[in-house]
Amino acid sequence: MSKFKYTKFEKQMNSVLKHQDEALADIHFPSSDETDATITRTEALLRGLGYQPEALRELVPIQQSKKVMVVPTWEELCAEAERHVGTGCELESIFTEEELRSNELAIRQLNEEFNVIHRLDTFDISIAALAELVGATVDILLVGVPTKTPEGLKGGPLANYVRDYFDKKFPEEEMQQLANSKISKVPYDAQDNRHTTIRVEGLSAYYHRLLQLGHDPLLGFIFGVTDILTGRMTTIDKAGNIVSQVMENYADRKESDIFAALAKQVIHFKSDVTTSMGLPAPLMSLFNLLQFGSIGEEEQTIAEIVQGMYYEGYDFIHFCSMSIPAMLVEVIVRLGYAIKRIKEGHAMKDSIPLSLNREKHPKLATMLFIAHAGATAANAGKVYFTQNPVAINYPQWIAFAKYSYSQLKWVLLEKPALRDAYVKGRINEELDAVLDESNATFDRFAEDYIVVFN
Repeated sequence: MSKFKYTKFEKQMNSVLKHQDEALADIHFPSSDETDATITRTEALLRGLGYQPEALRELVPIQQSKKVMVVPTWEELCAEAERHVGTGCELESIFTEEELRSNELAIRQLNEEFNVIHRLDTFDISIAALAELVGATVDILLVGVPTKTPEGLKGGPLANYVRDYFDKKFPEEEMQQLANSKISKVPYDAQDNRHTTIRVEGLSAYYHRLLQLGHDPLLGFIFGVTDILTGRMTTIDKAGNIVSQVMENYADRKESDIFAALAKQVIHFKSDVTTSMGLPAPLMSLFNLLQFGSIGEEEQTIAEIVQGMYYEGYDFIHFCSMSIPAMLVEVIVRLGYAIKRIKEGHAMKDSIPLSLNREKHPKLATMLFIAHAGATAANAGKVYFTQNPVAINYPQWIAFAKYSYSQLKWVLLEKPALRDAYVKGRINEELDAVLDESNATFDRFAEDYIVVFN
Protein backbone atom coordinates (compact mmCIF):
# COMPACT_ATOMS: atom_id res chain seq x y z
CA MET A 1 0.00 0.00 0.00
CA SER A 2 1.30 3.44 -0.91
CA LYS A 3 2.36 5.81 1.84
CA PHE A 4 0.85 8.68 -0.15
CA LYS A 5 -2.77 9.74 -0.33
CA TYR A 6 -3.58 10.60 -3.93
CA THR A 7 -6.22 12.95 -5.27
CA LYS A 8 -8.50 11.85 -8.11
CA PHE A 9 -6.35 13.64 -10.68
CA GLU A 10 -3.16 12.17 -9.22
CA LYS A 11 -4.65 8.68 -9.47
CA GLN A 12 -5.45 9.33 -13.13
CA MET A 13 -1.93 10.62 -13.68
CA ASN A 14 -0.45 7.52 -12.05
CA SER A 15 -2.50 5.25 -14.32
CA VAL A 16 -1.46 7.14 -17.45
CA LEU A 17 2.21 7.15 -16.44
CA LYS A 18 2.09 3.45 -15.59
CA HIS A 19 0.50 2.60 -18.93
CA GLN A 20 2.95 4.76 -20.88
CA ASP A 21 5.86 3.25 -18.98
CA GLU A 22 4.75 -0.27 -19.86
CA ALA A 23 4.16 0.74 -23.48
CA LEU A 24 7.67 2.15 -23.72
CA ALA A 25 9.07 -1.00 -22.14
CA ASP A 26 7.41 -3.11 -24.85
CA ILE A 27 9.16 -1.18 -27.61
CA HIS A 28 12.33 -2.93 -28.72
CA PHE A 29 15.11 -0.49 -29.42
CA PRO A 30 18.01 -2.23 -31.21
CA SER A 31 21.45 -1.69 -29.83
CA SER A 32 23.93 0.49 -31.69
CA ASP A 33 25.94 -2.62 -32.61
CA GLU A 34 22.90 -4.22 -34.20
CA THR A 35 22.12 -0.99 -36.05
CA ASP A 36 25.68 -0.72 -37.37
CA ALA A 37 25.61 -4.36 -38.48
CA THR A 38 22.31 -3.82 -40.30
CA ILE A 39 23.69 -0.76 -42.08
CA THR A 40 26.79 -2.69 -43.12
CA ARG A 41 24.70 -5.57 -44.52
CA THR A 42 22.43 -3.14 -46.37
CA GLU A 43 25.37 -1.32 -47.96
CA ALA A 44 26.87 -4.65 -49.04
CA LEU A 45 23.56 -5.67 -50.61
CA LEU A 46 23.32 -2.37 -52.51
CA ARG A 47 26.84 -2.78 -53.85
CA GLY A 48 25.97 -6.31 -54.92
CA LEU A 49 23.05 -4.88 -56.90
CA GLY A 50 25.31 -2.35 -58.57
CA TYR A 51 24.46 0.71 -56.45
CA GLN A 52 26.89 2.91 -54.63
CA PRO A 53 25.54 3.87 -51.15
CA GLU A 54 27.52 7.13 -51.22
CA ALA A 55 25.74 8.21 -54.41
CA LEU A 56 22.33 7.35 -53.00
CA ARG A 57 22.85 9.81 -50.15
CA GLU A 58 22.91 12.66 -52.68
CA LEU A 59 19.46 11.78 -54.09
CA VAL A 60 16.64 14.16 -53.20
CA PRO A 61 13.88 12.31 -51.37
CA ILE A 62 10.42 12.40 -52.88
CA GLN A 63 8.21 14.90 -51.11
CA GLN A 64 5.30 13.09 -49.56
CA SER A 65 2.13 14.59 -48.17
CA LYS A 66 2.13 15.03 -44.43
CA LYS A 67 0.42 12.43 -42.36
CA VAL A 68 -2.22 13.35 -39.83
CA MET A 69 -1.38 12.79 -36.18
CA VAL A 70 -4.33 12.87 -33.78
CA VAL A 71 -3.52 13.80 -30.20
CA PRO A 72 -6.04 12.19 -27.85
CA THR A 73 -7.79 14.10 -25.08
CA TRP A 74 -6.88 13.62 -21.45
CA GLU A 75 -10.10 11.69 -20.88
CA GLU A 76 -9.22 9.33 -23.73
CA LEU A 77 -5.73 8.81 -22.32
CA CYS A 78 -7.19 8.02 -18.91
CA ALA A 79 -9.73 5.60 -20.35
CA GLU A 80 -7.07 3.75 -22.33
CA ALA A 81 -4.75 3.59 -19.32
CA GLU A 82 -7.50 2.27 -17.07
CA ARG A 83 -8.30 -0.48 -19.57
CA HIS A 84 -4.72 -1.70 -19.46
CA VAL A 85 -3.51 -1.05 -15.90
CA GLY A 86 -6.63 -0.25 -13.88
CA THR A 87 -7.13 2.64 -11.47
CA GLY A 88 -5.17 1.63 -8.39
CA CYS A 89 -1.68 2.37 -9.65
CA GLU A 90 0.93 3.69 -7.25
CA LEU A 91 3.57 6.12 -8.38
CA GLU A 92 6.30 3.99 -6.80
CA SER A 93 5.48 1.11 -9.14
CA ILE A 94 6.92 3.05 -12.07
CA PHE A 95 10.38 3.14 -10.51
CA THR A 96 12.88 0.45 -9.64
CA GLU A 97 14.09 0.02 -6.09
CA GLU A 98 17.37 1.68 -7.01
CA GLU A 99 15.54 4.64 -8.54
CA LEU A 100 13.36 4.99 -5.44
CA ARG A 101 16.45 5.05 -3.21
CA SER A 102 18.00 7.63 -5.51
CA ASN A 103 14.84 9.75 -5.30
CA GLU A 104 14.82 9.61 -1.51
CA LEU A 105 18.47 10.60 -1.43
CA ALA A 106 17.76 13.56 -3.71
CA ILE A 107 14.92 14.70 -1.43
CA ARG A 108 17.16 14.42 1.63
CA GLN A 109 19.80 16.47 -0.14
CA LEU A 110 17.25 19.18 -0.98
CA ASN A 111 16.09 19.21 2.65
CA GLU A 112 19.68 19.57 3.76
CA GLU A 113 20.20 22.44 1.32
CA PHE A 114 17.28 24.22 2.96
CA ASN A 115 18.59 23.47 6.45
CA VAL A 116 22.03 24.83 5.55
CA ILE A 117 20.46 28.12 4.46
CA HIS A 118 18.87 28.54 7.90
CA ARG A 119 21.57 26.91 10.04
CA LEU A 120 23.70 29.29 12.10
CA ASP A 121 27.43 29.10 11.58
CA THR A 122 30.17 29.96 14.06
CA PHE A 123 30.11 33.66 13.19
CA ASP A 124 26.34 33.86 13.60
CA ILE A 125 26.51 32.27 17.03
CA SER A 126 29.42 34.53 17.98
CA ILE A 127 27.42 37.63 17.06
CA ALA A 128 24.47 36.45 19.16
CA ALA A 129 26.77 35.55 22.07
CA LEU A 130 28.46 38.96 21.95
CA ALA A 131 25.08 40.70 21.95
CA GLU A 132 23.78 38.76 24.92
CA LEU A 133 27.00 39.35 26.91
CA VAL A 134 26.89 43.09 26.25
CA GLY A 135 23.20 43.27 27.12
CA ALA A 136 23.63 41.26 30.31
CA THR A 137 26.68 43.28 31.39
CA VAL A 138 24.93 46.60 30.88
CA ASP A 139 21.85 45.35 32.72
CA ILE A 140 23.77 44.02 35.71
CA LEU A 141 26.51 46.63 36.08
CA LEU A 142 25.09 49.83 34.60
CA VAL A 143 21.32 49.65 35.07
CA GLY A 144 21.30 48.00 38.46
CA VAL A 145 18.34 48.11 40.83
CA PRO A 146 16.53 51.33 41.79
CA THR A 147 16.88 52.22 45.45
CA LYS A 148 15.28 55.04 47.42
CA THR A 149 17.87 57.38 48.93
CA PRO A 150 17.72 60.84 50.56
CA GLU A 151 18.74 62.24 47.15
CA GLY A 152 15.92 60.39 45.40
CA LEU A 153 15.87 57.19 43.40
CA LYS A 154 19.31 55.86 42.53
CA GLY A 155 20.42 52.83 40.56
CA GLY A 156 23.35 51.93 38.37
CA PRO A 157 25.38 54.59 36.51
CA LEU A 158 23.32 54.26 33.34
CA ALA A 159 20.00 54.35 35.21
CA ASN A 160 21.14 57.44 37.10
CA TYR A 161 22.17 59.11 33.85
CA VAL A 162 18.77 58.44 32.28
CA ARG A 163 16.92 59.71 35.35
CA ASP A 164 19.09 62.84 35.48
CA TYR A 165 18.39 63.39 31.79
CA PHE A 166 14.65 63.31 32.43
CA ASP A 167 15.05 65.68 35.38
CA LYS A 168 16.96 68.15 33.21
CA LYS A 169 14.56 67.77 30.32
CA PHE A 170 11.55 68.26 32.58
CA PRO A 171 12.64 70.58 35.43
CA GLU A 172 10.79 70.08 38.70
CA GLU A 173 9.67 73.69 39.06
CA GLU A 174 8.39 73.86 35.51
CA MET A 175 6.57 70.55 35.86
CA GLN A 176 5.02 71.70 39.12
CA GLN A 177 3.63 74.78 37.41
CA LEU A 178 2.35 72.63 34.57
CA ALA A 179 0.70 70.20 36.99
CA ASN A 180 -1.13 73.07 38.68
CA SER A 181 -2.33 74.59 35.41
CA LYS A 182 -5.77 73.86 34.01
CA ILE A 183 -4.42 72.51 30.72
CA SER A 184 -3.00 69.44 32.47
CA LYS A 185 -5.90 68.68 34.79
CA VAL A 186 -7.71 65.45 33.94
CA PRO A 187 -10.86 63.94 35.50
CA TYR A 188 -9.23 60.59 36.34
CA ASP A 189 -6.45 62.06 38.52
CA ALA A 190 -8.09 61.55 41.94
CA GLN A 191 -5.46 60.84 44.60
CA ASP A 192 -7.84 59.32 47.14
CA ASN A 193 -11.47 58.31 47.63
CA ARG A 194 -12.78 61.68 48.83
CA HIS A 195 -14.39 62.45 45.46
CA THR A 196 -15.26 58.94 44.30
CA THR A 197 -18.75 57.44 44.28
CA ILE A 198 -17.38 53.89 44.15
CA ARG A 199 -14.54 53.09 46.51
CA VAL A 200 -11.23 52.20 44.85
CA GLU A 201 -9.11 50.01 47.11
CA GLY A 202 -5.58 51.37 47.52
CA LEU A 203 -6.25 54.74 45.90
CA SER A 204 -3.70 57.10 47.42
CA ALA A 205 -1.02 59.61 46.55
CA TYR A 206 1.45 56.71 46.35
CA TYR A 207 -0.51 54.30 44.18
CA HIS A 208 -3.11 56.28 42.22
CA ARG A 209 -1.02 56.38 39.03
CA LEU A 210 -0.54 52.61 39.15
CA LEU A 211 -4.27 52.01 39.62
CA GLN A 212 -5.61 54.54 37.10
CA LEU A 213 -5.41 53.24 33.53
CA GLY A 214 -5.19 56.80 32.27
CA HIS A 215 -1.66 57.04 33.71
CA ASP A 216 -0.42 53.97 31.84
CA PRO A 217 1.99 55.13 29.08
CA LEU A 218 0.21 52.91 26.55
CA LEU A 219 -3.28 52.31 27.88
CA GLY A 220 -3.55 55.98 28.74
CA PHE A 221 -3.98 56.86 25.08
CA ILE A 222 -7.15 54.75 25.11
CA PHE A 223 -8.59 54.87 28.62
CA GLY A 224 -7.13 58.24 29.56
CA VAL A 225 -8.43 59.99 26.46
CA THR A 226 -11.81 58.27 26.88
CA ASP A 227 -11.98 59.36 30.52
CA ILE A 228 -11.18 62.95 29.55
CA LEU A 229 -13.98 62.92 26.98
CA THR A 230 -16.52 61.35 29.34
CA GLY A 231 -15.45 62.82 32.68
CA ARG A 232 -14.77 59.41 34.17
CA MET A 233 -12.02 57.58 36.04
CA THR A 234 -11.18 54.01 35.05
CA THR A 235 -9.15 52.00 37.54
CA ILE A 236 -8.01 48.52 38.48
CA ASP A 237 -7.75 48.70 42.25
CA LYS A 238 -5.34 46.85 44.50
CA ALA A 239 -7.85 44.03 44.89
CA GLY A 240 -8.11 43.56 41.12
CA ASN A 241 -11.54 45.16 40.69
CA ILE A 242 -12.16 47.12 37.49
CA VAL A 243 -14.05 50.31 38.30
CA SER A 244 -15.21 53.03 35.92
CA GLN A 245 -17.07 55.93 37.51
CA VAL A 246 -18.13 59.47 36.69
CA MET A 247 -16.05 62.07 38.56
CA GLU A 248 -18.62 64.79 39.12
CA ASN A 249 -16.23 66.96 41.13
CA TYR A 250 -13.86 67.05 38.16
CA ALA A 251 -16.50 67.74 35.51
CA ASP A 252 -14.73 70.95 34.53
CA ARG A 253 -11.73 68.90 33.39
CA LYS A 254 -13.62 67.26 30.53
CA GLU A 255 -12.96 67.94 26.87
CA SER A 256 -15.47 67.57 24.06
CA ASP A 257 -12.96 67.41 21.22
CA ILE A 258 -10.89 64.26 20.82
CA PHE A 259 -7.80 66.16 19.69
CA ALA A 260 -8.02 68.46 22.70
CA ALA A 261 -8.41 65.38 24.90
CA LEU A 262 -5.39 63.77 23.30
CA ALA A 263 -3.33 66.93 23.79
CA LYS A 264 -4.38 67.14 27.44
CA GLN A 265 -3.42 63.49 27.92
CA VAL A 266 0.09 64.13 26.58
CA ILE A 267 0.49 67.25 28.72
CA HIS A 268 -0.62 65.33 31.80
CA PHE A 269 1.91 62.59 31.06
CA LYS A 270 4.59 65.26 30.81
CA SER A 271 3.65 66.80 34.16
CA ASP A 272 3.76 63.42 35.94
CA VAL A 273 6.79 61.73 34.40
CA THR A 274 9.39 63.01 36.90
CA THR A 275 7.29 63.02 40.06
CA SER A 276 8.45 60.95 43.04
CA MET A 277 5.80 58.34 42.26
CA GLY A 278 5.91 58.74 38.51
CA LEU A 279 4.20 57.06 35.61
CA PRO A 280 4.19 53.26 35.83
CA ALA A 281 5.91 51.10 33.25
CA PRO A 282 3.75 50.34 30.19
CA LEU A 283 0.93 47.87 30.93
CA MET A 284 2.06 47.63 34.55
CA SER A 285 -1.47 48.52 35.70
CA LEU A 286 -2.81 45.27 34.24
CA PHE A 287 -0.79 43.27 36.76
CA ASN A 288 -3.30 44.40 39.40
CA LEU A 289 -5.60 41.80 37.87
CA LEU A 290 -3.23 38.96 38.81
CA GLN A 291 -4.63 38.29 42.25
CA PHE A 292 -3.03 34.89 42.67
CA GLY A 293 0.25 33.33 43.69
CA SER A 294 2.05 32.82 46.97
CA ILE A 295 5.50 34.27 46.49
CA GLY A 296 8.21 34.66 49.10
CA GLU A 297 8.08 34.46 52.84
CA GLU A 298 5.15 36.86 52.96
CA GLU A 299 3.25 34.72 50.42
CA GLN A 300 2.37 37.68 48.24
CA THR A 301 0.29 37.55 45.09
CA ILE A 302 1.72 38.68 41.75
CA ALA A 303 -0.34 41.87 42.02
CA GLU A 304 1.13 42.65 45.43
CA ILE A 305 4.66 42.01 44.16
CA VAL A 306 4.15 44.43 41.26
CA GLN A 307 2.60 47.05 43.54
CA GLY A 308 5.64 46.78 45.79
CA MET A 309 7.94 47.12 42.79
CA TYR A 310 6.21 50.35 41.78
CA TYR A 311 6.51 51.69 45.30
CA GLU A 312 10.26 50.97 45.25
CA GLY A 313 10.78 53.03 42.09
CA TYR A 314 9.96 50.68 39.23
CA ASP A 315 8.49 53.46 37.09
CA PHE A 316 8.48 54.63 33.48
CA ILE A 317 11.93 56.24 33.72
CA HIS A 318 13.41 53.01 35.07
CA PHE A 319 11.63 51.19 32.24
CA CYS A 320 13.48 53.44 29.78
CA SER A 321 16.78 52.60 31.49
CA MET A 322 16.02 48.88 31.30
CA SER A 323 15.19 49.19 27.62
CA ILE A 324 18.78 50.11 26.76
CA PRO A 325 20.27 46.60 27.28
CA ALA A 326 17.50 45.08 25.15
CA MET A 327 18.10 47.69 22.46
CA LEU A 328 21.84 47.00 22.52
CA VAL A 329 21.13 43.32 21.91
CA GLU A 330 19.01 44.26 18.91
CA VAL A 331 21.56 46.69 17.48
CA ILE A 332 24.57 44.37 17.88
CA VAL A 333 22.82 41.38 16.33
CA ARG A 334 21.34 43.31 13.43
CA LEU A 335 24.52 45.27 12.74
CA GLY A 336 26.68 42.15 12.92
CA TYR A 337 24.27 40.30 10.67
CA ALA A 338 24.33 43.10 8.09
CA ILE A 339 28.14 43.31 8.03
CA LYS A 340 28.43 39.54 7.63
CA ARG A 341 25.90 39.51 4.80
CA ILE A 342 27.73 42.28 2.96
CA LYS A 343 31.05 40.45 3.31
CA GLU A 344 29.40 37.32 1.93
CA GLY A 345 28.66 39.24 -1.25
CA HIS A 346 25.03 40.20 -0.77
CA ALA A 347 23.83 43.57 -1.99
CA MET A 348 23.61 46.40 0.53
CA LYS A 349 19.84 46.72 0.19
CA ASP A 350 19.42 42.97 0.74
CA SER A 351 21.59 43.10 3.86
CA ILE A 352 19.69 45.79 5.75
CA PRO A 353 18.28 43.76 8.67
CA LEU A 354 14.97 45.52 9.27
CA SER A 355 12.65 42.72 8.25
CA LEU A 356 12.45 39.40 10.08
CA ASN A 357 11.12 37.68 6.96
CA ARG A 358 13.00 34.38 6.96
CA GLU A 359 12.95 34.17 3.18
CA LYS A 360 14.88 37.45 2.98
CA HIS A 361 16.92 37.04 6.17
CA PRO A 362 16.98 33.31 7.00
CA LYS A 363 19.07 33.50 10.17
CA LEU A 364 18.28 36.88 11.71
CA ALA A 365 15.26 35.92 13.82
CA THR A 366 17.03 32.86 15.24
CA MET A 367 20.09 34.94 16.13
CA LEU A 368 17.88 37.49 17.90
CA PHE A 369 16.11 34.70 19.78
CA ILE A 370 19.41 33.25 21.00
CA ALA A 371 20.77 36.66 22.00
CA HIS A 372 17.65 37.68 23.91
CA ALA A 373 17.39 34.24 25.50
CA GLY A 374 20.92 34.61 26.87
CA ALA A 375 20.33 38.15 28.09
CA THR A 376 17.07 37.09 29.72
CA ALA A 377 18.76 34.14 31.42
CA ALA A 378 21.35 36.54 32.83
CA ASN A 379 18.59 38.78 34.13
CA ALA A 380 16.89 35.77 35.72
CA GLY A 381 20.18 35.06 37.48
CA LYS A 382 20.34 38.67 38.62
CA VAL A 383 16.86 38.38 40.13
CA TYR A 384 17.70 35.06 41.77
CA PHE A 385 20.89 36.25 43.43
CA THR A 386 19.49 39.60 44.55
CA GLN A 387 16.17 38.06 45.62
CA ASN A 388 14.64 41.34 44.52
CA PRO A 389 11.81 41.48 41.94
CA VAL A 390 12.78 45.08 41.15
CA ALA A 391 15.79 43.57 39.35
CA ILE A 392 13.48 42.12 36.69
CA ASN A 393 14.25 43.65 33.31
CA TYR A 394 10.73 44.07 32.00
CA PRO A 395 11.64 45.14 28.42
CA GLN A 396 14.10 42.26 28.12
CA TRP A 397 11.49 39.72 29.14
CA ILE A 398 9.02 41.24 26.68
CA ALA A 399 11.58 40.90 23.89
CA PHE A 400 12.33 37.33 24.92
CA ALA A 401 8.62 36.46 24.96
CA LYS A 402 8.18 37.98 21.51
CA TYR A 403 11.10 36.10 19.95
CA SER A 404 10.24 32.88 21.78
CA TYR A 405 6.78 32.92 20.25
CA SER A 406 8.26 33.71 16.84
CA GLN A 407 10.85 30.92 17.14
CA LEU A 408 8.32 28.36 18.36
CA LYS A 409 5.98 29.26 15.51
CA TRP A 410 8.89 28.96 13.08
CA VAL A 411 10.03 25.55 14.31
CA LEU A 412 6.58 23.98 14.57
CA LEU A 413 4.66 25.58 11.71
CA GLU A 414 6.56 27.81 9.35
CA LYS A 415 9.81 25.90 8.86
CA PRO A 416 8.23 22.60 7.71
CA ALA A 417 5.94 24.47 5.32
CA LEU A 418 8.75 26.63 3.95
CA ARG A 419 11.06 23.62 3.59
CA ASP A 420 8.33 21.76 1.71
CA ALA A 421 7.84 24.76 -0.57
CA TYR A 422 11.60 24.98 -1.16
CA VAL A 423 11.87 21.29 -2.11
CA LYS A 424 8.81 21.46 -4.34
CA GLY A 425 10.18 24.59 -5.97
CA ARG A 426 13.48 22.91 -6.80
CA ILE A 427 11.68 19.83 -8.13
CA ASN A 428 9.38 22.01 -10.22
CA GLU A 429 12.39 23.78 -11.70
CA GLU A 430 13.79 20.45 -12.85
CA LEU A 431 10.36 19.34 -14.05
CA ASP A 432 9.97 22.53 -16.08
CA ALA A 433 13.29 21.81 -17.77
CA VAL A 434 12.14 18.28 -18.62
CA LEU A 435 8.82 19.55 -19.94
CA ASP A 436 10.56 22.17 -22.08
CA GLU A 437 12.76 19.48 -23.57
CA SER A 438 9.73 17.24 -24.16
CA ASN A 439 7.86 20.05 -25.89
CA ALA A 440 10.86 20.80 -28.08
CA THR A 441 11.14 17.11 -29.02
CA PHE A 442 7.45 16.94 -29.85
CA ASP A 443 7.71 20.08 -32.00
CA ARG A 444 10.59 18.58 -33.98
CA PHE A 445 8.75 15.30 -34.41
CA ALA A 446 5.50 17.03 -35.43
CA GLU A 447 7.13 19.00 -38.25
CA ASP A 448 6.30 16.19 -40.67
CA TYR A 449 2.75 15.76 -39.43
CA ILE A 450 -0.52 17.60 -39.38
CA VAL A 451 -1.32 17.62 -35.69
CA VAL A 452 -4.96 17.44 -34.68
CA PHE A 453 -5.97 17.87 -31.06
CA ASN A 454 -9.23 16.19 -30.11
